[in-house]
Amino acid sequence: MTEPLDIIKKYYKPGTPLYETLVIHSVKVRDKALECIDRRGIEVNRDFVASAAMLHDIGIFRCDAPDIFCTGDLPYICHGIEGRKILEAEHLPRHALVCERHTGSGLTVEDIIRQNLPLPHRDMTPQTLEEKLICYADKFYSKSGDIRTEKSFDRVLRSMERHGADTLARFLTLHSLFG
Repeated sequence: MTEPLDIIKKYYKPGTPLYETLVIHSVKVRDKALECIDRRGIEVNRDFVASAAMLHDIGIFRCDAPDIFCTGDLPYICHGIEGRKILEAEHLPRHALVCERHTGSGLTVEDIIRQNLPLPHRDMTPQTLEEKLICYADKFYSKSGDIRTEKSFDRVLRSMERHGADTLARFLTLHSLFG
């Protein structure tokens, strides 16, 4: 497989604020996921987790999120499906699914319909242990504000609560596996 940073550099210009934001965030998520593997003795493919964590947000540049230097046209919620498209074109189908399934604690068809999200009506919840792990680790780091500091569990919990009982329940299930 091509190195994750080489793939990122195909879509992001090194040295730009967007590139730096993406790479710092991705490294933090990767390191958190690997720390969970080590602490909990989880049997997963470490190399896949490391590379997929580095690529999970590759679709953000296609979205309109100026606070994190993204100047695309799409709503930010679309970054996961856009990342899936990019990584499928890179012939990385497993990595592509991580992109699509990491948003929040995952999105169900019911979530997408109820919230009228501009997403395909399909299940976008993490299915594999690796997908679940990266989804979990991602919740502890932001791409805005203090991007280098891990959020407390309580702060993540409050964030998940704001998205409803189902989102919170899925996050707590992830926490029972990896926290």
